[in-house]
Amino acid sequence: MTNIISILKNEQSVWKNLQNSEKPIVLYGMGDGADKVLSAFEKYNIKVSGVMASDDFVRGQSFHGFTVKKESVLEQELGDFTVALCFASQLSEVMDYIKSVANRHSTLVPSVPVFGNVLFDDDFIKQNKSDIENAYNLLADDLSRKVYENVLLFYYTGKIELLDEITTDKDEAFNNILKLGSNETYVDLGAYNGDTINEFLYYAGSNYRKIIAFEPNEKNFRKLRANCIDMQNIDLWQLGAYNKNTILEFNNKAGRNSAICSNGTKTQVAAVDTILCGIAASYIKADVEGADFETLEGMKNTLKNFKPKLNFSAYHRFEDIFRLALYINKLNPSYKIYLRHHPYIPAWDTNLYCV
Repeated sequence: MTNIISILKNEQSVWKNLQNSEKPIVLYGMGDGADKVLSAFEKYNIKVSGVMASDDFVRGQSFHGFTVKKESVLEQELGDFTVALCFASQLSEVMDYIKSVANRHSTLVPSVPVFGNVLFDDDFIKQNKSDIENAYNLLADDLSRKVYENVLLFYYTGKIELLDEITTDKDEAFNNILKLGSNETYVDLGAYNGDTINEFLYYAGSNYRKIIAFEPNEKNFRKLRANCIDMQNIDLWQLGAYNKNTILEFNNKAGRNSAICSNGTKTQVAAVDTILCGIAASYIKADVEGADFETLEGMKNTLKNFKPKLNFSAYHRFEDIFRLALYINKLNPSYKIYLRHHPYIPAWDTNLYCV
């Protein structure tokens, strides 16, 4: 049996690699991710020499006191340098360009969480050693274990090539694991504008018993309602998923990124069990922007009593990759738990599939 902790201990962390870099370090990207990377760099005393963006995005911007420059300009100024990637993408052309940059310059991804401020470093591994090992032993097939190993190694080392070895399309998960039928009761948590309802209909053959969808963001909810206006047997709730029925504050960001925050728009959230009221859900998808564990807590009766198929994001917080699997197993030990990573740099769209 593979000892995942030993694998991690045999590697050097991305932070140590950057600390020891003999080349100047250049941030690639701006925004929230780069802000978090710079904060971590302060903790580890890592110096930045420049900021770059893809050529089409360079317009003389300033970021934390640096003028954002093209790669070619920084090459003229610095010679060779180490790139610290600070943004995420699932677009094939963008991922290809990132890999082309990596062919020209040593490129690492300093792993910072989508939500929260906990870093995946030696202290994190030490504190969570037992849970990391126990979750690994729950996984149902060799590919899941390989995904788990490589994602943890990616978090620790920042090496992009680790993701190439484990990336699979969603067809593989839907066709080989979930195997949706024509009579599903589908619960969509974080339904956005209805795109994941369309995904469900595609894989379920456009037939279903019932759809229940949560979406907390008002603008997204209007789009969701408009896109589902002609559908039958569908209940739409302008709610966030959580472990209890209450009101929380959301950042109200556009698109998929609406999430709980400390100072934002007051938004109703609910435990899934209280909305279903005993309805036998057969398939639940959750992409709830950092409230994934709390969402599971709020649907424990559904998991115990009906064992719906699950499609859960496992990447919003570093601990999600192990604590979600452990909690699902605790609620219903009969689940087979699979892990898959779909095309994305960094290790976003890493999902648990449970049946």
